[in-house]
Amino acid sequence: MTSNITPRIEINLQKIRHNAKVLKKLYGEKGIQITGVVKGVSANLEVARTLVEAGITSLADSKIANIKKMKTSGLKAKFMLLRTPALSEVKQVVEFADISMNTELEIIQALSAEAIRQNKIHSIIIMVEMGDLREGILKEDAPSFIREVLKLPGIQLAGIGTNFACFGGVIPTEKKMQEFSDFVSEIQQEFHIKLPIVSGGNSANYTWLMKTNDIGLVNNIRIGESILLGRDPASGKIIPGLYPDAFCFFAEIIESKLKPSVSSGIRGRNAFGESVSFEDRGLIRRAIAGVGRQDVWVPGLTPLLPVEILGASSDHIILNTKHIPMKPGDEVAFSLNYGALLSIMTSPYAHKKYLHQSSEKCDSLKKTSA
Repeated sequence: MTSNITPRIEINLQKIRHNAKVLKKLYGEKGIQITGVVKGVSANLEVARTLVEAGITSLADSKIANIKKMKTSGLKAKFMLLRTPALSEVKQVVEFADISMNTELEIIQALSAEAIRQNKIHSIIIMVEMGDLREGILKEDAPSFIREVLKLPGIQLAGIGTNFACFGGVIPTEKKMQEFSDFVSEIQQEFHIKLPIVSGGNSANYTWLMKTNDIGLVNNIRIGESILLGRDPASGKIIPGLYPDAFCFFAEIIESKLKPSVSSGIRGRNAFGESVSFEDRGLIRRAIAGVGRQDVWVPGLTPLLPVEILGASSDHIILNTKHIPMKPGDEVAFSLNYGALLSIMTSPYAHKKYLHQSSEKCDSLKKTSA
């Protein structure tokens, strides 16, 4: 029987620190500073502090509550709000965020008015659409948009940014990146300004970085997944020299029985409105882990034992344990992708356990008996 709290996620801070240092050096050698994106861990303070200790001086999150949490904790970093603020958030954004990304003039005008009220200058990055079709103004609309922004008191135009591979899966190719730099150059020339920040993308820019001989005007990249999971999200491949296993998720078995592989009776939709089907494999060893969709994005989990995830309800994951005997109290370990990490770290039900040695690895199974 396990003596550990479940469900839990084990977080190896030394591996995260290593990944951050390697990427900071890798990007820095080409003249690019990295902003550490911590939304994938819900701005966990232990992880955020580890990034700062690794030499990252700028942290970013898409939730103003997380920005506030980090700033009021005393972390010594600049804090970036990763998305356009909601109008209802403007007061807190000016109070707690050093810089925010923006795409709507009405919201920037509200930030301006609030900055005047708080006797502050609020910095913004204007996000430009380069084809991924998430946030961003169209390039042809940028000159008139920027002209209006430059008139606003209390607002500093700190930079221009863009985004790739988050919604549409569009890859930051050499051509796309050159187009972005050319666009920024045209804006700087037209308005006779020098922008401190040219933020050219995110973790998906890794392949471009490794292949390019010309980074153009890009001097900032926002990196989350590559630091946390050691991967290039565009290809799904592990980045050489990085740890892909800084996080490991553990769930506890609460039932284990031989049962039929096909349900019996008239079937309709399940609790999530899905129509499911089953392959008839006769009797199988079915085990239930005491977590479910309320706790984690189940498709993002990969068992570290040769067992199969059959499906999940809100608070159960159903496993085919095949030839592995399991009993209540045994643990199953899972590796996880970004979506699963995001959900687990946001969940209040998953206990967070911190490891401090890079030699500590996720065990595939922890139990007291065979």
